[in-house]
Amino acid sequence: VQLQASGGGLVQAGGSLRLSCAASGRTFSTYVMGWFRQAPGKEREFVAAISRSGGRTYYADSVKGRFTISRDNAKNTVYLQMNSLKPEDTAVYYCAADNTWVVAVTPNEYDYWGQGTQVTVSS
Repeated sequence: VQLQASGGGLVQAGGSLRLSCAASGRTFSTYVMGWFRQAPGKEREFVAAISRSGGRTYYADSVKGRFTISRDNAKNTVYLQMNSLKPEDTAVYYCAADNTWVVAVTPNEYDYWGQGTQVTVSS
């Protein structure tokens, strides 16, 4: 599967952005989808993940209550709605796909990655 992330940009603290990740192929609904981020000089970290049906979602503590992951299997797309953004949310955001039942929160469990989209939050 090929993944294309979009929707990043520059926003002031307290603002919102919605990231999208479009997937190619007909088997999108068989993949667990995740969002990760990587700030300069830091390791890639888990942000959110969603089960194949969309019925279960998981979040990093740092974004819980502010970010919402969702998916539309008919459109082969996963979304990350980011509200109440903080400067520490600044990073390159990546979407990833994992061909399994289990929702993982570690990057090395994911099989496919998008190219990343930059999110910059100014104070």
